[in-house]
Amino acid sequence: MITKQQYVEYLVSTPINYTCTNLAEHLDGVSHDAVSDYLEKEKLTARHLWELVKTLIDDSSEACMIIDDSVHNKEYSRSIEMVKLQYSGAVGGLVRGIGVVNLVHTNGEDGEYYPVDFRVYAKEADGKTKNDHFQEMLLRAVVERQIKAKRVLFDSWYASWQNLKMVHRLGLIFYTTLKNNRLVSLSKESGYIHLDEIEWTEERLKNGNIDWVISNDLDEATITQVAQEANDLRWQVEEFHRELKQLTGSEKCQCRKARSQRNHLACCYHAWLSLKVQAKAFNKTIYRVHTDLFSDYLRAELRKPTVSAFQPA
Repeated sequence: MITKQQYVEYLVSTPINYTCTNLAEHLDGVSHDAVSDYLEKEKLTARHLWELVKTLIDDSSEACMIIDDSVHNKEYSRSIEMVKLQYSGAVGGLVRGIGVVNLVHTNGEDGEYYPVDFRVYAKEADGKTKNDHFQEMLLRAVVERQIKAKRVLFDSWYASWQNLKMVHRLGLIFYTTLKNNRLVSLSKESGYIHLDEIEWTEERLKNGNIDWVISNDLDEATITQVAQEANDLRWQVEEFHRELKQLTGSEKCQCRKARSQRNHLACCYHAWLSLKVQAKAFNKTIYRVHTDLFSDYLRAELRKPTVSAFQPA
């Protein structure tokens, strides 16, 4: 038998190899079959993550929720369920992998972000698009979990009129980006035109490259500054994606079954959270906490190397 705690602690502690075989070789009394059976038969979901994180978030009306997706690269896998060709921003093109849509909460301070929900994108299995996951997670956050954050940040992929209207109906303020080919109306008389067809005048100045940021925040006195701050905050979700992949082995599981991959990912979120809590407690970065795990080993090896440098006789 193996427990979730043991599997999460393994993900935190192993430096390179995240396989069931490697865990079985280093945990007394546990076989490879016990580890693979655990991943295949358990049913861990994002609800477990919420139970862990809900007391940690600094929630208020000034906080933000960020929604974005990430692809966990399985480029060399040919037999893993849910793996498919999809666009990855990390590589700037198509890659074989498992897509996940994340909802991250931030109080706006540097490093103060936590994932509060996630959904595996597997349309062939559940029929849901990324926009479906977007709406379900946001509704759950506001209605069921009573999260107080009033600002919602997301990129152009989720900036459909259906999503924008839903966010507005929930009484939230959205900040998102648009692509140049989106249609907008500057006045009732002019009708709709593409963003890149806007004629620049003295009242509508253009200074350098344009990033199209839109919002339902109608405070004209502060909208420009607040929109820029919100757009900057949106990159915190990219920091989270990078940390999850680099520190927990989220892309390294080789199990073939979809349920095993889902459970592995859920444990990776728990592993990330464990590192995050430790980092905050000791005022370190999450990367420093992970690196420090191997400091004692290195000191011991330097004092008394298991493998000494070869010296000719």
